[in-house]
Amino acid sequence: MLERPENAAGLPQRIHNAETRPVAFRGAGFMPKSGRWSGWAAILALVALWQLAGSSGWVNPLFLPAPSAVALAIWNLAVSGALWHHVSVSIMRIGTGWVLGTLAGILVGFAIGLSTLARSVGITFISALFPIPKIALLPLLILWLGIGEEPKIATIALGVFFSTAISVYSGVDSVPRNLIRMAQSFNVPFRTIVRHVIWPGALPSILAGFRITASVALLLVVSAEMIGAEFGIGAFVLQAGNLMQTDQLLAGVVMLSVFGLAIGRLIHVLETRLLHWR
Repeated sequence: MLERPENAAGLPQRIHNAETRPVAFRGAGFMPKSGRWSGWAAILALVALWQLAGSSGWVNPLFLPAPSAVALAIWNLAVSGALWHHVSVSIMRIGTGWVLGTLAGILVGFAIGLSTLARSVGITFISALFPIPKIALLPLLILWLGIGEEPKIATIALGVFFSTAISVYSGVDSVPRNLIRMAQSFNVPFRTIVRHVIWPGALPSILAGFRITASVALLLVVSAEMIGAEFGIGAFVLQAGNLMQTDQLLAGVVMLSVFGLAIGRLIHVLETRLLHWR
């Protein structure tokens, strides 16, 4: 402990020779890092606990079959070819409906975000029609489009359209206006501003909307196939539930879960490539 000359009050100033402690850098802000294996480890732990409960007889296999029984059911479906048939039909419906709904939603969302007239008209219609459960429109769409793939695809497209339109015009509204005004001050053409300023600024919201619309499409295809379809994952799950074949029912649920994981991974790749500037 050292002493300095007295201060204004006549008291000696003392300095403690404490060791300096490094301060952690916090300039990165909120940048959460996703663990590569933590999620898979949690899933494996849950499956192991599930298998233990089934093997020990803690759970009635009629109500909750063990993962080994579900895996055997999936294997039998794959060998028989029924698995690929149901999955391919559902993928065709989801892909067609999602693409149609997404394209229409992007066009309408940009129109609402960029045009005053489109905003006043479009937001009113979206607010009135968005809360309606789209699966409730399936009987009406069957009357309009007939019995076939068209009503199911239209149901998915409607559900995807509204969510996409909302995410797009919300993303357009979130673009900083000072960037747009700066481009306008340099007499940049309108199309160039949309392409190089508004589109990149709205892209994070659009890709976040893709995650939502992919889940919406998956929910709607299962519901539509349960109501009026012979093939598809939803029809397979409904048939297995009616026959109390819980192992096959859970096999269908696992297929839906794997499909959701695949969609999430695909969107993550898109975000990594398109949003590398963040």
